[in-house]
Amino acid sequence: MLQATEKIVSLSGMTKSFGAVRALANVDLAVGVGECLGLVGHNGAGKSTLINLLAGTLAPDGGEIRVNGVTQAADYGVRRAGAQGIRCVFQELSLCPNLSVAENTRIYHKSLRGWGWRRNAAALVQRKLDEIFPGHGISAHATVGDLPIGQRQMVEIARAFTVTDGPTRLVVLDEPTSSLDAVAGKQLLTYVRTFVAEGGSCLLTSHLLGDILDYCDRIMVMKDGGVVADRAAVEFDRESLVAAMGNVVSEARIKAHERAVAARGEAPEIVRALPKQQADQTALVAHKGEIIGLAGLAGHGQTRLLLQIYEAAEQRSAETTVAGPVALIAGDRQNDGVLHLWSIARNISVRSMRRLVKAGLIDGAAEAALANKWRERIRIKTPDVDNNILSLSGGNQQKVLFARALGSDAGIILMDDPMRGVDVGTKLEVYELIRAEAEAGRTFIWYTTEIEELNNCDHVYVMRDGQIVADVARADLTEEKVLQASFREGGRA
Repeated sequence: MLQATEKIVSLSGMTKSFGAVRALANVDLAVGVGECLGLVGHNGAGKSTLINLLAGTLAPDGGEIRVNGVTQAADYGVRRAGAQGIRCVFQELSLCPNLSVAENTRIYHKSLRGWGWRRNAAALVQRKLDEIFPGHGISAHATVGDLPIGQRQMVEIARAFTVTDGPTRLVVLDEPTSSLDAVAGKQLLTYVRTFVAEGGSCLLTSHLLGDILDYCDRIMVMKDGGVVADRAAVEFDRESLVAAMGNVVSEARIKAHERAVAARGEAPEIVRALPKQQADQTALVAHKGEIIGLAGLAGHGQTRLLLQIYEAAEQRSAETTVAGPVALIAGDRQNDGVLHLWSIARNISVRSMRRLVKAGLIDGAAEAALANKWRERIRIKTPDVDNNILSLSGGNQQKVLFARALGSDAGIILMDDPMRGVDVGTKLEVYELIRAEAEAGRTFIWYTTEIEELNNCDHVYVMRDGQIVADVARADLTEEKVLQASFREGGRA
């Protein structure tokens, strides 16, 4: 139920430009007390810029910010936003990897000081983790850098919802479920509804449109730096929401891929990988031109299996055989993917560097040609591939990682949950590209935490505790089968 009478925040006439790029053009945003507002739009639509203005990490070029009914001065920033109960969980995590969970909590909550602060911080964050994510398995004394990305996301979220010297009034969640498996994502969104029912407010961005439709009271759609729709969530369905974002779902490529798979027959075996913890002889098998899915709860050996295959391409292994060169597309793009100091072109070409060398030097013209070819083919939004990689939105950075892999000589592409935080339009473009490349003979092994994405795969292996516990053909694939296998104790499906 909407409670529009009292606003926790109200942004009016927000404008922001970065050089010649106009990120926001006269945008209004308001979040009511006891309301969950969903903010959606393709990468580059202006969502992140708007959130950063609200959080105080950016200053607007024009417009007015009101918090709790009070107009904020020109020096509105992170400290003032925090003092008024605004907490932000950004898609690119802000935890210090060399510190413990408790120490990271202390950084966020300055009132945790004096004798015994570490013990108090640990107790505070542990309680909140238990409340939001029952069964999370995270110790408050663990070093953050040793945690997988999903658990780091849980820590960041729990830290934002903890209360010390002041109330938490509004929590901004920027793609909060992008690194969480289906179970942890459901736990978080259930907690969000509890928080809102008790009078808190949330602003939620997510490219999982089902989450937006199911858990938000109101939805605001952005496109090209402006608002194109803003109404109650019950007035949208998936089709109308996608249409408002300016995207048309194409079934033609899916059908074409299905026909190609049916006509291909028995292709040669390209990859055979037996997980190192496998108790029986069940192995992952991939044939030329197949799209193989890896599923199961996060942290159950899917990434380890991808790395096992990647390493076997360089060095023979008793458990793994790989016939051909391999490229890996990382899901944690900031830590494992993009090279922050390099240009877009160099980030694309680095996997192909050997074939771009002429007379001992990198052929600049060939490198630019490769980068521009993939900029056009995968629709990377940039005026110049010589710009720094960080000039791109998150979704476009992820496109660069795809361009790096697909622009190389690799016939086998490993994908480690690569669609984290990518908008629905970009996803559909990439899905179509993957299917086209598979039809041309490339093999894909794709770990995803989004069960919906498994529909793009020809065959799916479900993993639990480092082992393959189910292998499911596309025709037999259902969400129930994947979840049942994910939770089954012992034995195989």
